[in-house]
Amino acid sequence: MTSIATAAFDDQGCGYNTPTKLQPRTNSTQLSYDYFFDRSACGDYSPVILDSDGALRWVSPLPTLNALFAASTFFDNGVYKTDGSELVRIELDGTALVVEDYSNIGAVHFHHNIDPGKTGLLLEPDTTTYFESTILEVDKTDGHLLKRFNMADIISAAMIAGGDDPSQFVFPTPTDWFHNNGAAYNRADDSLVVSSRENFVICLDYNTTAIKWILGDPTKKWFQFPSLRKFAMGVAPGSTAPIGQHAPSITFDQGLLLFDNGQMSQFQNPPGAQRDYASPRKYTVDLVANVATEVWNYPANQNIHCPFCSSIYEDQPFNYLIDYALVNGGGPPNVPTFAQLAGLDAAGERIFYYQYPTVGCNTAYNSIPIHLENSKFPAVGPQALNVSTRGLVGTGDNVLIAGFIVTGADPKTVVLRALGPSLSGFGLSGVLADPVLSVYTASGTLVATNDNWQSDPNHFVVESNGLAPSNLLESAAALSLVPGAYTVIVSGKDPTPGIGLVELYDLSPLSNSTLSNMSTRGSVGTLDNVLISGFIVGDVGSSTVVVRALGPSLASHGVSGVLSDPTLEIFDSTGSSIASNDNWLDNINWIDVRKNALSPISQQESALVLHLPAGTYTAIVRGANGGTGIGLVEVYTLH
Repeated sequence: MTSIATAAFDDQGCGYNTPTKLQPRTNSTQLSYDYFFDRSACGDYSPVILDSDGALRWVSPLPTLNALFAASTFFDNGVYKTDGSELVRIELDGTALVVEDYSNIGAVHFHHNIDPGKTGLLLEPDTTTYFESTILEVDKTDGHLLKRFNMADIISAAMIAGGDDPSQFVFPTPTDWFHNNGAAYNRADDSLVVSSRENFVICLDYNTTAIKWILGDPTKKWFQFPSLRKFAMGVAPGSTAPIGQHAPSITFDQGLLLFDNGQMSQFQNPPGAQRDYASPRKYTVDLVANVATEVWNYPANQNIHCPFCSSIYEDQPFNYLIDYALVNGGGPPNVPTFAQLAGLDAAGERIFYYQYPTVGCNTAYNSIPIHLENSKFPAVGPQALNVSTRGLVGTGDNVLIAGFIVTGADPKTVVLRALGPSLSGFGLSGVLADPVLSVYTASGTLVATNDNWQSDPNHFVVESNGLAPSNLLESAAALSLVPGAYTVIVSGKDPTPGIGLVELYDLSPLSNSTLSNMSTRGSVGTLDNVLISGFIVGDVGSSTVVVRALGPSLASHGVSGVLSDPTLEIFDSTGSSIASNDNWLDNINWIDVRKNALSPISQQESALVLHLPAGTYTAIVRGANGGTGIGLVEVYTLH
């Protein structure tokens, strides 16, 4: 270790070094993140990275002069920041590189957020034509423009088509008629959710930019136009529509999460309702019934008045970071304003609560959880990196059969393992004594087979990656596979049935190929003999997956003794159940399953759409009411 003496750091009155700890971090180890990126513009060193103990961990080498005319984010283990009309990437060592200058397409400066898009980054420029109503998706590497969402044109076209005059609602620069402050791409239905503080939350079809739905206060001006009102999402009884909201995002279970400021419109008239408190809110959106239902909120006893900026984001399921950017903002002129940051764990407990002085929204206008502990260079993007399934291995149709698909242009380097004896170390009895592993192409050609792992010609690859089975009777094979579909069969060397585990590890996550679908078929019994599938989502970002549990439809493929009514339950790395489903049409997001052409044939089969952050997850397939039979568990990564 090398110590380097430096001058004392002066954060220029922003308070990052010395927050008021309204509640110091508790001793709980359940909070899923330790660091957060503060999108700020206080002093000459914004944005900054803080930790959950209230310590300052990183500062930007490039000054940010005004929060209203700057934007930043932490993405792919680096900081992206705007400077005038330029987008800059800053490495953690302070190295800065201009990615692109957008003055040639009319960008004057950027404001509010930089958010992850479909394939790139979503930027929010003010242009020479419109103020805070344009979104650009740009390539994260070279910055070239991928797509433009001009909200003025999109809304004007809808109003004209509906017989309304858009000049009564849409205005050119410098009028702040829309006030876009954040956007979220939803891979499950290929849509873009956009927050307009002045008006509503609006959802667009990503490809066509057509309006899909609008959620907002019906007492505001937008609702007076029939052309816009026809897109209005109803609000379920007991639910509260967002007002003046910020920071839209998609939660792990496909919910809509946002910070509801409760602030009426500043320009549009009528301005709508006004609430004297702010609250994070989460909604489920039923696209069939056209109803939004509020399923979670954190109103803090309605004691926090925070009319502008602010954010809430989910890290692991039910773990949140709340940024109250301007507490007491808009109050009497002599009342001081503060920025406050709070962390909530999955039990709903507040783990820390820190306060900082602020003028306007400069100190902390938006903050996101990040994972410095996962930093890898180059970054590993959101994708499935490993899948494993445990089940009872018998003979005939009752062997364990795994399938996976390699998509892309490059070969994929993988390690496949079949375990049995070592499972007894995890408290399992009746394990498979001597597993045998066989790998086939889609045409049925045998690619590789292995009985005892040390006999594999590439066993040194298995060992060098720390994947050597602990028992010499277990099987493993290291392979380089061209894109295509593959089948892995785990059988026993003798006919005695036993519990076995098949595993697939991706050793080349940075290649131009991905594992887009992984499935395992096996016997589903009771107790330890259920079908258990584990999968790992890559180190950076969130991956949208569809998980299915099939049974009845397997009969059409010549399988007998199928599981008549499978159920599916998903657990996170702590062992907490985060989602479950019996019949797939009963899930609120069934329409997204269908949109991605993954509808199970039988209504008795199960499916879930999940937007999962990096981590380890487990899917358990059981039979409803204790039923048994052959079932199939599948994990699809949506691209």
